[in-house]
This record gives sequence, structure tokens and C-alpha cells, in this order.
Amino acid sequence: MILEHGDVVAVVDGAKFELYRNQGTEIEPVLSRLPTPVLRETNKSGGAHHYTSSGNPSGHLLEEDAHAAAVVDWLNQQVLGHKIARLVVIAAPRTLGEMRRHYHKALRAAVLSEFPRDVAGRGEQAVLRTLKET
Repeated sequence: MILEHGDVVAVVDGAKFELYRNQGTEIEPVLSRLPTPVLRETNKSGGAHHYTSSGNPSGHLLEEDAHAAAVVDWLNQQVLGHKIARLVVIAAPRTLGEMRRHYHKALRAAVLSEFPRDVAGRGEQAVLRTLKET
């Protein structure tokens, strides 16, 4: 995948959120880690459940979904505020599915590519390897 200078990569799983910006070129991308934003994880969309079943996700799944929604809320604000123009999303498959539910149409337009991979916490080289797979 071609990553232009200044493009942002969001790496997400059910608990982690990492941001990188390409400080290099299209030919030689160099990812620089950006500070992790403070998220408001208030969207527990499943509500409070007292027991677990397929129709009632367990507490950790609700927390993961709230984290994904909070990440997308932040990304939506950044795109709408013209702070992110081009974005690549790398997220654990389940997290990516939940994130897509919350994309604003402007964010959807800014997303260049999505990778259903769990590389959160593995650093810049794992992110670059994922980007080079296409």
C-alpha cells in the first residue's frame, strides 16, 4: 500500500489505540508514533447485562465495543476538524467490525484502507509489514 507523507495510521484492538504518521515518503515510509489521545469510553451500547449469552455479551466485550466506539468518535472529530485527511485503519477483526458501525461519512471517505489484523502493541515494524502485505 502506498502511504503518502503525512498520512495517519490508526492501530486498534479491544483495549489499545495507537497512532502513527508517515514522516517519510511513499517509497520509504517512516512511521512516527503520535501521542495517544484521551478517549471518553462512555458508549456501552449493549447496556448493562447481568448474565452472559450470545444475545448478552459479557462485560469485557462491552468494554471492547465501548473502546472501539470511543476511538471512532475521536477519529470522526479529527476528520471533521480537518486534522486528519487520509487514514489507514489496522484493527483486530472484531474491533474493526464494531468501528465501522460508528464511522461518520466523512471518516469513511478519509479511510484509504482497512486491515483486519491484530498488531496493536507490536510497534512500527509490525505496522509497516502489515501495510506492505498489499
